[in-house]
Amino acid sequence: MRKRRLLHLWIGLLLSATLAHCQQLTIETERGKRTVLAKSDIESLPRIKITTHDSERPVTFEGVALRAVLEKAGVEFGQSMRGSRLASCLLVEAADGYRVVIALPEIDPDFTARVIVLAFLKDGQPLDPKEGPYRIVVPDEKRMARWVKQVTTLKIVNVQ
Repeated sequence: MRKRRLLHLWIGLLLSATLAHCQQLTIETERGKRTVLAKSDIESLPRIKITTHDSERPVTFEGVALRAVLEKAGVEFGQSMRGSRLASCLLVEAADGYRVVIALPEIDPDFTARVIVLAFLKDGQPLDPKEGPYRIVVPDEKRMARWVKQVTTLKIVNVQ
């Protein structure tokens, strides 16, 4: 009986560690600095709610500004966005290998009023495993091809 309890405890700890790892987000700056943010790091940032439409109905996503997540990892916006930095982009990578690019000026409030969101809630509930734990939401985009599900890595890339 004791062995069974220990086994259940061990399995529970393993599952908990796996879930915590899955909820981490890795950010790599253009200088190669890697930062791993935990769920609590991301959720401590100011929250944003946006209502948009999926294929059939209105949906409310809640999360944080993508810019805020990048700034937490040391990525600079504002006055530094000039010259060669305008040829930098964000490579968003998903757990299944799907990858998209977002130009950095598309994230900078000095260039656009649109706020791209790193969402972790949908209609008030955590994203399901097929979508989350994190998803990119690009408001007012006609095609949802850059609405990356299961985001694992954000990497700043210089286009040369």
